[in-house]
Amino acid sequence: MRNTFHLKTLAVAIAAFSVASVTNAAGLDRSGQDVTAFLQDGTYAEAVYTYIDADVSGYDNGRVATDDAGYVQGNKTGDIAEYYDFFRYGVKADVNDTFSVGILYDEPFGAAAAYTGDSNFTGAPTAAIDGLIASQLNGKVPGQTITSAEGLDTYVTGVQQQLETGREQVRQAEAAIAGNPALEPVLRPQIDAGKAQVAAGEAQLAPLEGLNGYAAGQLANNEGTNVEVRSESITAILGAKFGANKEFQVYGGPVAQRIQADVKLRGSAYGPATGYTSHISPDQDYGYIVGASYSKPEIALKAALTYRSEIDHSMKIAETYPLAGLLAGNPAEASQTTAMEITTPQSVNFDFQTGINPTTLATAKVRWVPWSDFSIVPPLYNQVSKNNPTYGPDGLALVEYDDDQWQVELGLAKRVAPALAISGTVGWDSGAGNPVTSLGPIEGYYSAGLGAKYNVTENWAVSAGGKYLWFGDAKGQLPTKQIVGDFQDNDGYIFGVKLSYQDTK
Repeated sequence: MRNTFHLKTLAVAIAAFSVASVTNAAGLDRSGQDVTAFLQDGTYAEAVYTYIDADVSGYDNGRVATDDAGYVQGNKTGDIAEYYDFFRYGVKADVNDTFSVGILYDEPFGAAAAYTGDSNFTGAPTAAIDGLIASQLNGKVPGQTITSAEGLDTYVTGVQQQLETGREQVRQAEAAIAGNPALEPVLRPQIDAGKAQVAAGEAQLAPLEGLNGYAAGQLANNEGTNVEVRSESITAILGAKFGANKEFQVYGGPVAQRIQADVKLRGSAYGPATGYTSHISPDQDYGYIVGASYSKPEIALKAALTYRSEIDHSMKIAETYPLAGLLAGNPAEASQTTAMEITTPQSVNFDFQTGINPTTLATAKVRWVPWSDFSIVPPLYNQVSKNNPTYGPDGLALVEYDDDQWQVELGLAKRVAPALAISGTVGWDSGAGNPVTSLGPIEGYYSAGLGAKYNVTENWAVSAGGKYLWFGDAKGQLPTKQIVGDFQDNDGYIFGVKLSYQDTK
């Protein structure tokens, strides 16, 4: 039985699963932080390329910047999900029958979203700016009701003309005195009164000119909302086997992780935050991985439980927030470069496989990530939010999630020829809450995948796989909890290819 049902007999089927297995999940999860390369027998190496193309589209909120009490279907957003690809590499070797070493590279977290077309996430933020002007000037300009950027510009231009007329009258009176000093007693009181009136008008107009300049600057910005997050991770693993038949193994090691991001908030959907831009410079920091596995080669059984720690990053962030300059009355206050803390989440992966018969393998993967503990809190963005007492002393985060992620994938692999195996998977991802950030508006997914592996030689193999995903419907929301979009009936696909080498001798 052992000779016909050994794991080595099923090796052609085993590796077919990890080509396009865990991708495009909740939060910023991308690679699934797979460690199965380290769990292979003998000397093993793999290089995997994964390509993701999702269609995520919906409608904006017709009430943005005028009434956030509910959602009314507005304009189509178009497809906001940009294609996304990444690589994964793994090398593992046995030092002896007890110790094993390995190096894994993946790109664990990421995002790529861009709004285009005609919606509240793109173009001149007319509704947002008009709404801000109406709220800022409500009852503050005697005898005037100003509710739009156009109305403000008209009013400011008119007052500027009146003030210039007053200045010209003062200049003419002073010229008259210069030409005829005898007019001094008559004209000096008028000159002083005129200067006082002009000075008072200039003081009253100054904040309105600032608001008018801010509005003009924002209305000239026709870009679309965009976000991109990239990460890289290198994991070094040392494993030690024990037990009568070396069936148990414990493993662990350090993890080096590098992450960077760019965010642009544009259009009326983001209200006063429109025009916000941030660049988070690359930062590398460190965590660890620990795990334990059990194997029973007689029935091709392997089970592994792997924990990855959270990793704290201290990152340099350059922010531009036009509203900050307006509130401070100083355009220079709209930009700052400071330090920001981000903690990427911990995770737990469970990997399981067992032989059903000498040519068929069943697998299961379960992953948990506590995205409810994760947030991105840029300092300038957060500080501006504290000006609104509604958001309390802590202010707002730019990105945060309500729920933890659970992910399950089940599969079967069948060896149909001595050098060929095929596989199939079904999966479910819980998502990280709904409503969710407008920068990634899906609530989990269901998936179905197919894969195949062909052994080119005894040691070298090529695998390919694809997966189709049905995304869960989700409402897109701002950090303020205002609903700004509704995204339904979306889907995507994943394609992966892998080159692998294995020597179990």
